[in-house]
Amino acid sequence: MKKLFLLAIVLIGFTSISNAQSLKLGIKGGINLSTINGDNVPSNLDARTGYHIGVAAQIGLPGKFAIQPELLYSAQGADDLDIDYVNIPILVKYKFLKFLSFEAGPQFGILVNDDYADAIETKSFDVSAAAGAGVEFGKFFAQARYNFGITDVVDNSDVRNGTFQLSVGYYFL
Repeated sequence: MKKLFLLAIVLIGFTSISNAQSLKLGIKGGINLSTINGDNVPSNLDARTGYHIGVAAQIGLPGKFAIQPELLYSAQGADDLDIDYVNIPILVKYKFLKFLSFEAGPQFGILVNDDYADAIETKSFDVSAAAGAGVEFGKFFAQARYNFGITDVVDNSDVRNGTFQLSVGYYFL
């Protein structure tokens, strides 16, 4: 029964992609302004200026919608507390003008680097909610997004990521 269910999901996925109005693949990068939020965070902790870089796809759907999955290396955390992730946002885009869109969806992060003291155990997986807006001009695009941390970054502590991102990119396909 499980195999039949998985087969149905795969077939629906391939049908959706093959019926998609367009597929775009590209690269993107930009600046992060990130911090750590929560009850257990010192109030004098400054934000970290970091970067993100990676690949993005846009799968056109009927109407004004699209799915935008990405794979990004993202330097996050706070000042003097570097926490870097490989993030996988999966966003739904609504294009309300030919060149302007809103986007929102979940983001899944895998910890690849942290410089917390050995006494603090950071979690290896992070979940965020992402929301933002973007513009497209031909093959070029730019986006502004905020990622709201949902899961705690540190074990047994109310500490979550918060990251504002400004991105530019280019669709090569």
